[in-house]
Amino acid sequence: MIQMEMEGVVYHKLITHTDERGYFREVLRKDNDFFDGFGQWSHSKMDKGVIKAWHIHQIQTDYWYVVAGKIKAVLLDLRQDQPTYRKTAEYFLGDDCQPAILKIPPGVAHGLKVLSEQAHLLYITSHVYNPRDEGRLIHNDPNIEYNWLEGAKIK
Repeated sequence: MIQMEMEGVVYHKLITHTDERGYFREVLRKDNDFFDGFGQWSHSKMDKGVIKAWHIHQIQTDYWYVVAGKIKAVLLDLRQDQPTYRKTAEYFLGDDCQPAILKIPPGVAHGLKVLSEQAHLLYITSHVYNPRDEGRLIHNDPNIEYNWLEGAKIK
């Protein structure tokens, strides 16, 4: 997994309280210091191998949480004023991963690949859906050095 510091990106580890009944986990609170506000709550159910890439917003911030299944989330910093401009970072979310919520700020292109049979992604956005803020890049853009079809690297 490639993780790097990108301005505004937050990988917030969650605390799980477990007992014989199961567990309880707070995912996001309005008083989290990284939370910028609520616009919309959405749920995406996806099947194994699905790739959704690349999306980018100029206004909206996304907060991703995988309830079931496992995904590889990939971020590409397209903010020219950042030292991480044109760099990518990968995060694994969901089953068998550190419970976490991923904050994706405006200007950071993002996508995902489903690694399990199915995955359920819950995501909160800072604004309601606005088609004018819904940017897209093709998954195999020759100017982006990322191969969505490549498997795990052997170390």
